[in-house]
Amino acid sequence: MLPPSLAAALAGLLIPVAAASAQVVWTVDPKASLAWWQVSPHLNHLWATTCPEEPSWYPGEGRSSGFQIRPPPPKAGHDTLHIPLYPRYDVSPVCSEAVAGRVLLPDTVRWQGARGEVTVRADALVTGEAMRDVMMHQVMETTRFPEIQFTLDSLVGLTKRADTLFGSAVGTLTVRAVRQPTTAAVKAFPEAGGVRVLAKWHVPAATLQLELTPKLKYINLGVNTLIWQDFFMGADLVFRPEATAVK
Repeated sequence: MLPPSLAAALAGLLIPVAAASAQVVWTVDPKASLAWWQVSPHLNHLWATTCPEEPSWYPGEGRSSGFQIRPPPPKAGHDTLHIPLYPRYDVSPVCSEAVAGRVLLPDTVRWQGARGEVTVRADALVTGEAMRDVMMHQVMETTRFPEIQFTLDSLVGLTKRADTLFGSAVGTLTVRAVRQPTTAAVKAFPEAGGVRVLAKWHVPAATLQLELTPKLKYINLGVNTLIWQDFFMGADLVFRPEATAVK
């Protein structure tokens, strides 16, 4: 048996505390989990979430009615440090059910064989400005391709600090049926009666236009004028053993 703190952290990276020969499934709690994206430079409005109900999040300039008015965001420089710009501080089960996931780990000793996937409802991503969101969903073709999917192939480079585990999740990101090899930086720790997993990755902004969302080239936006430089995407997930996962 592993020490409790280490066991909980390992569970967060889909490494459940069990016998090495056991096959354990962990499931995303959809009410406590979210996905997001952010462009750098964000120009004071280029970020989105699947959980606008989260108290720590708010939309940028040009917001639609119905959102709280709060202090202005930081300057819109080429910021690759504050990603996401407004992270979630505490987990609350307030999110619309836009994220789902299920992961299996058959080897809890060497941490090999991790497999699974996380899916995001593409039309659940919102920036907080109605016209901007309609355009985003048109560019993403959410009617034809309703889900964004990350398929986990392996976990690599695992290190531990106190009760927090750091590493990389290697897999495939699928947007609009276009598959991109992706490596996400992952951080996991016990929280909210489960294990919280923070994941983040990025691609050059031009990749959005050329591969992931080619409809962008028909719209005179920042990627065309070389203003946008990086596109970040990530997730803030709570995993629970499948038997006790919140439905």
